[in-house]
Amino acid sequence: MTIRRRALLVGGIIALALSGTARDASAQALPPPDRSAGWETVSTVAMVVGMGSQVLMPRIYWSDTEVTIGYKARWHASVLAPTMFLLTTALFNELVVKPEITSYRPGCGTTNVGVAGCTTFGMPSTHTFVAFSALGHGAGVFLVDSLKWSEGRFNGGAIAGDVAVPLIAAGLTYAGRVAGTPSQEHGDQALVGAAFGLGFGLLAGGAYALLQRPECPYGAGVICW
Repeated sequence: MTIRRRALLVGGIIALALSGTARDASAQALPPPDRSAGWETVSTVAMVVGMGSQVLMPRIYWSDTEVTIGYKARWHASVLAPTMFLLTTALFNELVVKPEITSYRPGCGTTNVGVAGCTTFGMPSTHTFVAFSALGHGAGVFLVDSLKWSEGRFNGGAIAGDVAVPLIAAGLTYAGRVAGTPSQEHGDQALVGAAFGLGFGLLAGGAYALLQRPECPYGAGVICW
C-alpha cells in the first residue's frame, strides 16, 4: 500500500469517526421541556400574593395610652423599604447568582440551553425566595409587634395577615415549582431558595419592626407617611 493510499484510508476513518460522533451528539440533544403552564401560573400568582400581603398588611399593636385602650392598625409607607430590599435581592439572585451557579432546571442540560423552558437556571429558586421571604418578613414583624410593642399580646388579625396568608402563599409557590413532570424546578433548588428567602425575610422584617414603631409618629391618622 502506497503512502498516498494509507493517507486516504486514515483520512476516511477519521471522517467516519467524526461524523459518527456528530450524529451521536445530535441524537442525545435534549428536546425543549414541556412543563405545566398551570403550575407555573400557580407558583407565580402565589408568590405575588405572598409579597403583596406584606405591602398591604397594617401594623397591628396594643395601645394602652390615656386616650384609647385596645388594638390599633396602622398602614406604613415605610414598609416599602424592607419589601423592596427583598425584591432587589431576588432580582440579584435571578440575574447574577443563578447564572454563576449554573444549576439546570428539570429537562434542561448542556445540549438545550437557551431553548424555550431552559433560558434560566434553577438554583436557588427565585420564586420560592420571594414567597418565603414574604413569610419571614411577616413572621418577623408579627413577633416584634406582639412581644415588644404589644407587651406579649397576640392578635388574631395579625396572625392571619402576617403569618397565615404568606404561609399559604409560600406553600402554594413551593408546590407549583416542584409539581408536574418535568417540574419547574428540582426540589433542592426550590428548598434552597425557600431557606434563603425565609432567613432574609426574618432579618428584614424583624429589623424593620424594631426600627419603625407601629404607631404613626405624627398625628392620629391610620396611614403613616
